[in-house]
Amino acid sequence: MWVKICANTNLEDATLAIELGAEALGFVFAPSSRRVTVEQVAAITKHLPESVERIGVFAGHSQDEIADAVRLAGLTGVQMHNPLNVDLARQLNATFEGKLELIQTVHWVIDGSPEDEAAFERNLRAAADEPTISRILVDSKKGAATGGTGIASPWKTIAALARDLGKPLILAGGLKTKNIGQAIAEVAPWGVDVASGVEASPGVKDPARLRAFIAHARAPHTIHAD
Repeated sequence: MWVKICANTNLEDATLAIELGAEALGFVFAPSSRRVTVEQVAAITKHLPESVERIGVFAGHSQDEIADAVRLAGLTGVQMHNPLNVDLARQLNATFEGKLELIQTVHWVIDGSPEDEAAFERNLRAAADEPTISRILVDSKKGAATGGTGIASPWKTIAALARDLGKPLILAGGLKTKNIGQAIAEVAPWGVDVASGVEASPGVKDPARLRAFIAHARAPHTIHAD
């Protein structure tokens, strides 16, 4: 199970996540209480092993802004947290000669309408059909908040709609130690992504929660309580 610990803001948290077995670290450049600058991330990534994926989360940024951040912050991947922009994905893919992991976020609207569910499935399929997108991440959206909501999506519905995508599916949104086993069992994702579920406060990790989450993600068929 691929594990990404997102919304890192300091080297101590990033180093602990790696020591505990996370394959990827996320850094939020999109508007958020967990937002970081290129300079902050560069100061962290220069100390990280090359084997660890370093993924920037972007929303509403231009191709040039993203490309500059990738180079200056030492990123290996980009998570596009806005609706699919095929031109942007293809420009980034060309700029980095296919060597940059492009992850497309598709949002499940919490308490949404049947139309929202239909749009979710269309967006999943559109991302899956775009050759430059390497992975698809499902996150929950409530109101204006498009991440870090701490609210889980309906996993069985997600699993049904995401069947046979043909690309790795990453599950995010409301994941925590007590539900990660059930989430993995119901969705069978390629990977999982967590931020608020392992935090002491926005952008600051709780070592005990971080340790427990990663351990339970490795043993997904047991549901644990806090």
